[in-house]
Amino acid sequence: MHGGREAVSHGVTVDNRYENLARQVSAIGAVKRGMARSLPADCPSGTAIVLALLKHDGDMRMSRISERMAVDMSVSSRHVSHAVDRGWVERLPDPADRRSRILHLTAEGREKLAELDRRLTAMLTHNLADWSDEDVDLLTTLLARLRDSFGDCRAHHA
Repeated sequence: MHGGREAVSHGVTVDNRYENLARQVSAIGAVKRGMARSLPADCPSGTAIVLALLKHDGDMRMSRISERMAVDMSVSSRHVSHAVDRGWVERLPDPADRRSRILHLTAEGREKLAELDRRLTAMLTHNLADWSDEDVDLLTTLLARLRDSFGDCRAHHA
């Protein structure tokens, strides 16, 4: 029994278990794309993430948005500019450093985020209509546990 190759549980080797898990985690991309399709045309997923981060974490600098999104500053800047152009986010002077700007979610941004939440909830409700409440709760718990098992991967993003 070297490296777990020969360990068998319910007829599945440990290697097969993790290979199957890797395939299923990779397939989550299809779920994410389906969720993105439920967003309105004027609010792509990157912009929606900016709005959600500002609502959840409060006002922050562009560098923090990039860090939280785990993307390059040029990518987050494009999403922020999109939100600013639509009045969902405003750039305010940073009281700690007047040369810098703090991003702030506007009332219009909160309204747009509420619309996005309604759309995503409706899409999940529709697609998971044949799931039991217990299965949805279990999936939610297991996905949170999976995310926690990986820690804060944003801190390691290059």
